[in-house]
Amino acid sequence: MRPVALVITAVAAAALVLSACSTPDTDAGAPDATRTVDHARGATEVPADPVRVITLEPVELDTAVALGVIPVGTSVLSEATGVPAYLGPEAEQIPTVGTVAEPRLEAIAALEPDLILGTDTRHGDFYDQLAAIAPTVFMASQSDPWQDNVRLVGRALGREDRAEEVLGDYTARCAEVAAAHDTAGRTAQLIRPRDDVLTLYGPLSFAGSTLECAGFTTPPRAEWADEISVDLSPELVSQAAADLVLVTTVDPGADAPLPAPIVANPAVFPNPHPVDQASWITGVGPKGGQAVLDDLERILSR
Repeated sequence: MRPVALVITAVAAAALVLSACSTPDTDAGAPDATRTVDHARGATEVPADPVRVITLEPVELDTAVALGVIPVGTSVLSEATGVPAYLGPEAEQIPTVGTVAEPRLEAIAALEPDLILGTDTRHGDFYDQLAAIAPTVFMASQSDPWQDNVRLVGRALGREDRAEEVLGDYTARCAEVAAAHDTAGRTAQLIRPRDDVLTLYGPLSFAGSTLECAGFTTPPRAEWADEISVDLSPELVSQAAADLVLVTTVDPGADAPLPAPIVANPAVFPNPHPVDQASWITGVGPKGGQAVLDDLERILSR
């Protein structure tokens, strides 16, 4: 055999030996281990323990933080207001990658994510582009029961057990509030002032479902069978009457302004309470639920 052939043969043999020796170490570390997650767009292989997560939907951001995974980037409802303060200091420095309606793909790619979480109803048109950046898991809709979406995020992050724990904590806290403040048989209505209308939120909404979880009943309306909210013109404001009336505001301090139709009807609304729009309307998820219950306890303890 010629010398060159001998060298090639020796190198090949050495490579085989090195490969054989290194295989157990690679398996032991399992740096590329994956899991399969079923979601709105099918089944996707995701990292066993994702660490560079992008969230494109409020419930995904809320849930990731609640499960101990701080995203490397997130879309927000408004880049002017940024990440909601109720998520706590651990979330305040998360970079934004556009709005929920218009995430910036180039900003997402620049963060080199290993998992992207989005929503088919909002982000379906660019699923393929997102999936080309990193494994991408989609909720079907932001209107689905929020607890189901929390569970999906838990599966995507490999933290299913923790997701069930935080949901259990939420349910237990609801029961504590109901028992401590004797809410059974009392009605509660959440109102959001918007332009020239007042938007009422029903039991299918996030905040409405939390009020009912805490023992309250939403004043009945036919629309609640399949609608999250309904708009009232100011002259119909008396239809929003309830034992507990909560009015969202972007500045929920003690001197927060309330809508004129409510202020002008003290007989119907003797004691309306301002609450933070960020947690009551947009803060869908385990941490948002706890923030709503914090507000309820504060209000009911007065």
